Amino acid sequence: MPEPWAQNTLGLDYRAEAELLGEPTEPIIDVHTHINGGRAAEIWADAASRFGVSMTYTQTVLEEAPAVRDALGDRARFIAIPDYMAEDKKHAFTEGYVERIKIWHGEYGARMLKFWQAPRLRDYMEDQDAIDALALDGPWKRKIVELANELGMMIMTHIADPDTWFTAKYTDVSAYGTKAQQYEPLERMLDEYPQTQWLAAHMGGYPENLEFLSGLLERHDNLSLDTSACKWQVRELSKHPRDKLLAFFNRWKGRILFGSDIVARDEHLVESDDVQYAAGQAACPEQAFELYASRYYALRTMFETDYEGKSPIADPDLAMVEPDKFDEMSSPMLIGKSLPPEILTDMYSHAVGRVVARHYR
Repeated sequence: MPEPWAQNTLGLDYRAEAELLGEPTEPIIDVHTHINGGRAAEIWADAASRFGVSMTYTQTVLEEAPAVRDALGDRARFIAIPDYMAEDKKHAFTEGYVERIKIWHGEYGARMLKFWQAPRLRDYMEDQDAIDALALDGPWKRKIVELANELGMMIMTHIADPDTWFTAKYTDVSAYGTKAQQYEPLERMLDEYPQTQWLAAHMGGYPENLEFLSGLLERHDNLSLDTSACKWQVRELSKHPRDKLLAFFNRWKGRILFGSDIVARDEHLVESDDVQYAAGQAACPEQAFELYASRYYALRTMFETDYEGKSPIADPDLAMVEPDKFDEMSSPMLIGKSLPPEILTDMYSHAVGRVVARHYR
């Protein structure tokens, strides 16, 4: 049995657990990963194969795209992203992003681009002019949406963060706004660009409130959701009664896509003090495997089984909100929902084909 650690607090043998889960109802397409580095890509592919994941749409750093393409071949499709690490963030998210989208589209076949609109984006900006330039309904985003339409691309966006973050991190409403306010520019853009297909990551940023998500989906036919951000989804979707969650998935069948948000990096294969962009999550190849496998294990267990117990993944949001009750190794309850095969098949594969894959043909 593996030694318990943050990505495997229960000491599970993820290879054995993958065999116990068996094949999914349909080979899974993971619409939301961040695969970087050739060796990490190979380890991700091993974990993915064991859990029935056949391919992914990945937000890869542009400089790593050749290595990832060499390692994964047809198992990877690329999503255009800006240079998040650039010193000049305003340029990277405006003129620089326009330049990169054209490279992603022309050289790597990307047919989806990403708008990262998390409230903490403003923490990376030096002045109000830069913040204003990056508004989702601002002139630069409109220019990029129009470019996407010209190129036949769709848009993925990260809108809001967990309720726990609005409780503990985004306490300055004058700076970050309320959670509800994050959706106002999104709805304006969905209305103004109805021909553009949008994918709202992380269950639209609001797995805590299925009624709110239903309202968004009802008002906007051009919007779909993905299930990425595994720790967040496990914590919050587990809390909903099965009949309520099943009714939501039934109602919006065809518009909910499977995603994990796995970040795979070659930095996961060595000891390092670097914690930037998830680098410190693993420190050797076996830990990297467990990191990637844990996400597929947790999501499939929640969606497919009637398991009730602790998640094997430590969730720091618990201690962030209730430090007297939880510590850094605490994990939430994972409550299996045993979704029916037709819902799983659609979420794992068919919806991706209808919403995303048609842009990549």
